[in-house]
Amino acid sequence: MTITVEKIDDTTFQVTVEARTKTTHTVSVSPAYLEKLTGGRTPPETLVRKSFEFLLERESNTSILRRFDLPVIQTYFPDYERTIRQMLS
Repeated sequence: MTITVEKIDDTTFQVTVEARTKTTHTVSVSPAYLEKLTGGRTPPETLVRKSFEFLLERESNTSILRRFDLPVIQTYFPDYERTIRQMLS
């Protein structure tokens, strides 16, 4: 499985997941949420990629929303913020 993250603008990214079925997702990350999760130590592209790794461990790429703001993950997976901090450290 391949995850490609392309920057659209400062807060929006297009993520392509190539698996059995290829999917494309548009993800937004606010500067405040980036700071909250990474303390400013990680580029947003890395946070988005790791977030997709997190999601793909729990569901198929075809189940991931096509457009969402990154904090939405926490509503579906309450361990997201804690786990992503560990993945980035």
